[in-house]
Amino acid sequence: MKQALVERIRLQLADQLARLRQSARETHADATDPGSRAESKYDTRSLEASYLAQGQARQAEELAEALRIFEQLELPAFDIDAAIDAGALVELDEDGEPRHYLLVPAAGGTVIEDEGREVTLLTPESPLYRQLIGRRIGELVGDAMVSEVA
Repeated sequence: MKQALVERIRLQLADQLARLRQSARETHADATDPGSRAESKYDTRSLEASYLAQGQARQAEELAEALRIFEQLELPAFDIDAAIDAGALVELDEDGEPRHYLLVPAAGGTVIEDEGREVTLLTPESPLYRQLIGRRIGELVGDAMVSEVA
């Protein structure tokens, strides 16, 4: 089940990367187009487009690295009484509403649709990730209870 989820993550990241690279190419073309030259010393369109292109290129590099990680990622299986650790798919019950999280090494904050539910990717940089590590089914994390670990 989790490997199918990882495949959906790979596909979504690859799609995002393709769109971001295309956007970066278009922004770079705008920044270097002779028609974008400043008409006055206060005209900063070209400079702004250049900064945007640099930011998009940096974001594309980060996304490409995340995709490389997910191409090699294999998630472990967890027993029902196991403590939460990296690779766990966790369900938290927040006021009767289930929330699903996957603890992964990259692409934190990404939301994936999986079998009619949203799964949010958490990385070690996330405070919630750190709070979940070591918890077990039935334990509280803030106001939510761990209801499932896979």
